[in-house]
Amino acid sequence: MIPSLIFAGRLEREYILPVEGAPILDRPGGSPLYAAGAAAVWEKEIGLVARVGEDYPNQWLRNFSEHGIDPAGVQVVPGALDLRSFRAYSPLRKLSRSNPVGHFARRELTFPKTLLGYRPPESKESLKTERHPATPLVTEIPSEYLQAKAVHIAPLEFLSQGQMLTAFRAAAIENIILDPSPRYMHPHRRQDLRLFLDGLTAFTPSEEEMRSLFWGETHDLWAMAEELGNFGCKVIIIKRGNEGQLLYDAHTKKRWQLPAYASRVADPTGAGDAFCGGFLAGYQQSQDPLRAAAYGNVSASLSMEGSGPFYPQEVLPGLAQARLDAMIGMIREI
Repeated sequence: MIPSLIFAGRLEREYILPVEGAPILDRPGGSPLYAAGAAAVWEKEIGLVARVGEDYPNQWLRNFSEHGIDPAGVQVVPGALDLRSFRAYSPLRKLSRSNPVGHFARRELTFPKTLLGYRPPESKESLKTERHPATPLVTEIPSEYLQAKAVHIAPLEFLSQGQMLTAFRAAAIENIILDPSPRYMHPHRRQDLRLFLDGLTAFTPSEEEMRSLFWGETHDLWAMAEELGNFGCKVIIIKRGNEGQLLYDAHTKKRWQLPAYASRVADPTGAGDAFCGGFLAGYQQSQDPLRAAAYGNVSASLSMEGSGPFYPQEVLPGLAQARLDAMIGMIREI
């Protein structure tokens, strides 16, 4: 199969204490899966590039196919890989990724034995940072995937994202979007980002990541976006959680603001990834970054109303399109 869209990144086995509802214990997740699940609302023929161990449930991989996501690019390596991730949300939706024992105790929940020994991810990348064993290798990308029309590269180590970019660019894939890892979004890396951004279709950092990248220099998000746009990226999109998104078109120098689509929030996990998936699908269909951002905005709203990477596909038929039509009318130029 030659997919239309490719999503590359690291899969996870999720443990979540959500804003509402029962705890989620050992469920498939990870940035590329949330992005792919959201894209499947709008587009067919989706491929996933990832790496798992032999302990990863085969039923989960079969389930990907049932949701329109081809798992042929998921490399199963010998032995076990620790893919566990933990998230706990407060009633005000504040996220914590550490101290799972304490969070389970505060909610008077039995701590799952399968989470024993869990260590939260490092917050900052160092020169000694090694490639995570679950980070996919460029040599593991199926040859037919290199004929895809568009690619999303989810957060990975700096060098790994660079290698992925090089491989997909060498295959002459025209539309590539990249979501940075917060671990390398620091001022000393900014000039290095030129290599990533030159020729990139879209760069999709969060507001927190942008402020970290420009720490001590400016508080103006538009000035930050303009500087990165000067590195050669067509579109800079700043994801702002419940405040929506800012979009800077480097070619026209136009600035746009998208409000978050008003919806209830059951589980915000993966909402930013869902935005990226919707954006890639929308851009592939329209080649219009503003319309694509509306696709992403709606995808994020659908994702948060439920829980899990495939929830956006479970909503009422026609709801996504109705929200898209409404969102396009809410966008304003700054």
